[in-house]
Amino acid sequence: MSEPTPAIAPAHWRRNVGLFLSGQTISLFGSMIVQYAVMWYVTFETRSGFAVALYAVAAFLPQGVVSIFGGVFADRMNRRVLVIIADGSIAAATLVLAVLMLNGVTDLWIILLAVAVRSVGAGVQTPAVQAMIPQIAPPDQLMRVNGIFQTIQSAMALLAPAAAGAIFGLFGLVPLFFIDVITAAIGIGFLVFVSVPTLASIAEKTSSYREDLVEGMRYIWRHPVVRWLLGVFALIFLLTVAPSFITPLLIARTFGTEVWMVTVLEIAFSLGMLLGGVLVSTWLAKRSRIGLILFSTFGFAIFTIALGLSPDLWVFYGFMFAFGLLVPLFSAPFMTLVQETVQPEMHGRVFSYVGIVMALATPIGMTVFGPLADVISVQLLLVFGGIATVLVMVVALLLPSGRAAVRAAGAAAPHDDEEVREAV
Repeated sequence: MSEPTPAIAPAHWRRNVGLFLSGQTISLFGSMIVQYAVMWYVTFETRSGFAVALYAVAAFLPQGVVSIFGGVFADRMNRRVLVIIADGSIAAATLVLAVLMLNGVTDLWIILLAVAVRSVGAGVQTPAVQAMIPQIAPPDQLMRVNGIFQTIQSAMALLAPAAAGAIFGLFGLVPLFFIDVITAAIGIGFLVFVSVPTLASIAEKTSSYREDLVEGMRYIWRHPVVRWLLGVFALIFLLTVAPSFITPLLIARTFGTEVWMVTVLEIAFSLGMLLGGVLVSTWLAKRSRIGLILFSTFGFAIFTIALGLSPDLWVFYGFMFAFGLLVPLFSAPFMTLVQETVQPEMHGRVFSYVGIVMALATPIGMTVFGPLADVISVQLLLVFGGIATVLVMVVALLLPSGRAAVRAAGAAAPHDDEEVREAV
């Protein structure tokens, strides 16, 4: 096996990181307000668990399928150019939907089709963005940069529902689409000035796209830490993230359909994420990656159960805040650990499979939880999801492969693949 090529950030990395984060912040804001508003629109218009499940499938399934190829693109093209193309395509799809709705076309299938097209763009963009970060940030700053990125995402998740609730409540859905187009254009403008070199390994490539896909799958299968982390990632999205998509449905059925109710729900979650992101980028920046992942995983399970047992709306908001607090404590260490232990020329393909797990686990979970929500209470589904997470996670840790992966993740040095494999 050849020695991994170290990821060396350029001397002006602070400028690159600043431009990158600024552009992503602006673009992310527009994407999030559309995401919240469309989900609320579907929930309020239908009050159907099946319809919400369809939304989740449209929002995530195409991303999962396209991520198979998106990671290969990220390892074969300049990642900055790839992100610009993907972001522009998402904005174009949003603009088309806005024009259609202005002309009276409001069929649910049209909206879901546009959501699916946006998801295709995300399948290309997400692995490229995650693979780009190690190229522009020094290795010793990865956890901090990921933490800052998570904090920004949390801040946008705090502002976006408030803005979406205000605009959606006063003016309807269409104005939010135009805001998304404008913010995407601004984000692309920032990204144009980020210096992201094309990997030297691209010029030496003689393999086909299919061979690259197979190589990425084999790499993950042979890499115990990444393989185990992907399993945990799938568990979280399948049993806790998917059920969280029906929390607005719980509010609509139990407490009312006023926009402020779902807005406060998202704000409580986002405030938790914001605080968690600050903690990860400061006090927790040097803490054990695997320790934070395990702590947050069990925390997700506990607070999912608590959401189902909440006696009133404001207690429900409190547990949603706690759930959000754990998100950066899971996602930033997860991304950092993958970035540190995977060879730079494999980052795109590995993150594409991360995107696949994320994108497929949620709609798979929702195809179960969504229809069930039309038969039994959402509260009971949340309790079941939390209990199942605890049981499955305990089994995963007790298995020899689980214990070995945790030991290897705790001891692994960045990119030291041979040591990681020997540890297991």
